[in-house]
Order: sequence, then C-alpha cells, then structure tokens
Amino acid sequence: MIPRSLFSAEHEDFRRSFRRFVDEEIVPFHAQWEEDQHVDRKIWTRAGELGFLCVTMAEAYGGAGADRLYSTIMLEELTKAGATGVGFSLHSDIVANYIDHFGNDRQKSQWLPRMASGELITAIAMTEPGAGSDLQAIKATAVPDGDHYVLNGTKTFITNGYLCDLVVVAAKTGAVGDGARGISLLLVEANSPGFSKGKPLKKVGWKAQDTCELFFENVRVPRSHLLGEEGGGFKALMKELAWERLTIAIAGIACAEESLRSTLEYARNRKIFGSPLADYQNTRFRLAELKAEVAIGRVFVDQCIGMLLEHRLAPDDAAIAKYWCSELLGRVVDRCVQFHGGNGYMLEYPIARAYVDSRVHRIFGGANEVMLELIARAM
Repeated sequence: MIPRSLFSAEHEDFRRSFRRFVDEEIVPFHAQWEEDQHVDRKIWTRAGELGFLCVTMAEAYGGAGADRLYSTIMLEELTKAGATGVGFSLHSDIVANYIDHFGNDRQKSQWLPRMASGELITAIAMTEPGAGSDLQAIKATAVPDGDHYVLNGTKTFITNGYLCDLVVVAAKTGAVGDGARGISLLLVEANSPGFSKGKPLKKVGWKAQDTCELFFENVRVPRSHLLGEEGGGFKALMKELAWERLTIAIAGIACAEESLRSTLEYARNRKIFGSPLADYQNTRFRLAELKAEVAIGRVFVDQCIGMLLEHRLAPDDAAIAKYWCSELLGRVVDRCVQFHGGNGYMLEYPIARAYVDSRVHRIFGGANEVMLELIARAM
C-alpha cells in the first residue's frame, strides 16, 4: 500500500513501546476481562505509570504535550490487537479534551493529573434510553438550586461507565423548549449521593468494555462543577464530535487492514482440494478488491488526520470518514469470515471477534444514517 508519511521516527519508537505494552500486559488477560465484562482497574494505573494516558495534555497536568498522532498510534495498536475492552481513547482523547478545552484552571488542576496517572477513570454521559444520535432530545435535567444543580435522569451505553470515578454529564439546565441552547455539561463524581450504576450491559461484541447505564436521582452537583458556560454544552459537544468520529474511522481502517492481513495469511495456509485457498482466482480477486478499497480508505483517513493536526478538518469530512470506514469495515470482515469457512464463525479466530466487534462502528459516534444527513446538509 502507499507508504504513510504522517509519523516521525519518534512516533514509531512510541508505537513499538506501546505495542509491547499491549502484547505483554493487555492481550494475555483480555479473554478473562471479557468474562468479567470489564477490564482490571490495575491496567489503568499501569498505563498511567508508563505515560500512556492523556498524552496530549500539557506536562503541567501530567501529560506529555504530545500531538494527536500519539493518540492515533495507541488507537491503531489496540484495534489491531482486538483489545476493545480498554477505554483509554475515550478517557484520554475525549473526556480529557473537554476538560482541557472548556474547564477552568481549578478544574484542570483537580482532574487532569489524576486522569493522567490512571487514578481517576472517566466517562461521558450523553446517550439516553430515548435519545441517541439526536442530542437535542435528551431529557436529563439539572435544575439550579442555590450553589448546586439538582441532577435527574438516566444515561445508557456509557463507555467506562462501570469503573468510572468522574462523568461528564450532558443535561438540560434551560427551560423546556430551549433545545440545544439549554444543554450544559456537568462534572459529576461517582461517589455523589443519588448517583448509581447498573451492571455492565451484555453486548454482542466489545464484551470487556464496561458499558453500563447510569442513574441520577436528585444528585446535588456543585455549580463549580459546571464545565464551560451554562447552556454551552451542545456547542462544546459539537466541537469534539469531529475528533470522536475520526477516531472511529481510524479504528475502522486499522481493523480492516488487520482483518485483511490475517485472512491473507489464512488463505495461504489453508488447503482446499489439495491447493492453498490463495491459489484460486476467486480468492485472489476478492482479496484484491478488498485491498484496493482498504488502501483508498487508508489514504483518506490519513489525509483527515493531517487536516485535523492543522485544525482544518471540517465536521462533514469527519462524518464522511466515519461513515465510509465503518461501512467498509463491515464489508471487509464479512468477506473475510467467508474465506475462513466454519473457522470464521469460531471466536478463537481473530476474524470472528472482529466480525462481532465491528458492527457497532456503524452505530456509535452517531448512526451512519445521521452521518449521511450531516454530509447532505453540507452539500
């Protein structure tokens, strides 16, 4: 494929270091974490010790002041290893960015260093049972009451929800009918009275990821825990959603590449009618088609990453990347499962795990039908 030009020698050194960490301290335990429905909390503190959390944060807050290429590398390596249970990216690249970009100095000093060390695990709570891709439809409310807000509502499908210590919660602080203008972001500590968590949800894939429901019943949140301006939550969410959607594209194309690589290896070793599967023209042509599509997707994603680093990535471009790569991933893993035959349906094979884990790419970060609507609006 076309050589990648985004990464320096320092980036590749970091990639090797992080890959070693994944191979030695995550992969051997991931199957057990899938049984547990959450990762061992110790992996968070270990990642913090090694400097793998919140790397883009300033050194003053415990980060490394690195660019988002380091985040890209970690996301790619976790994806290639099938380590879907480890929610580092949401913690380091989504929640930390909200606090860094919209928080005040006190909030940054209070939370970011503990996030970088792994002492504190974070989540973001936007989705509700009746409101997913349409964030303006959320029902959770935070009513002002003296020096506090009184928070009520239910959130669902919350990544890192079961282990989290701190949650960024999107809630309505404005009057009914205010729509997007009435949404604010609150920093809510997990030990707050009235805040409770459901058990990890039983999902089709991503079984080691501690996804759960969160319940808020008259939770008193100090006004000092308002993140950004009151009523400015929707605008803040929109600013970070482009990066979130690009991370889905980054993971999607990395998974497609790894699925194609492992399938090619399988086809070269698997014999049918006395010859390797890869010797048959149908196999070669179908794999060649997939390689062409994946190569094109890789170039587009890398171009989007480059534009993001220059602060030029438009929201509709991020939506295109998320839509295209998640749809492509679905086609790739489906075809690759077919080449594996019955083995492709066995979870001991990486392609089977990729098959069940990849389906959600077309749903989270905004369903692909919503992506099409966003793209159409920008035309």
